[in-house]
Amino acid sequence: QVQLVESGGGLVQPGGSLRLSCAGSGMRLNLRRMAWFRQAPGNQRELVADITSGGFRNYIDSVTGRFIISRDNAKNTVYLQMNSLKPEDTAVYYCNIYAGTIPWGQGTQVIVSS
Repeated sequence: QVQLVESGGGLVQPGGSLRLSCAGSGMRLNLRRMAWFRQAPGNQRELVADITSGGFRNYIDSVTGRFIISRDNAKNTVYLQMNSLKPEDTAVYYCNIYAGTIPWGQGTQVIVSS
């Protein structure tokens, strides 16, 4: 059974940093185009960043230059390094394959507030 487990969220002040982790089981993440999504209260879930099996990275405009998606193949884990966090980054963050068709995990809550 394929499972993705997110962790690393928390409360951080504006300008701070967090690193989110997505640990996979039942599937080799390095063979898939993996992505991070987020859902803020009252909003639809949106794609934030993705990394292809070849290592190419893509970001939405609002996080470009601040977030970095990466992968550790030995650990079967995908990361999202988030720097210069803003209050508008507050959301529950999820990982999934790019198509978003793996059952969603619990996500990890990120709150950016002073």
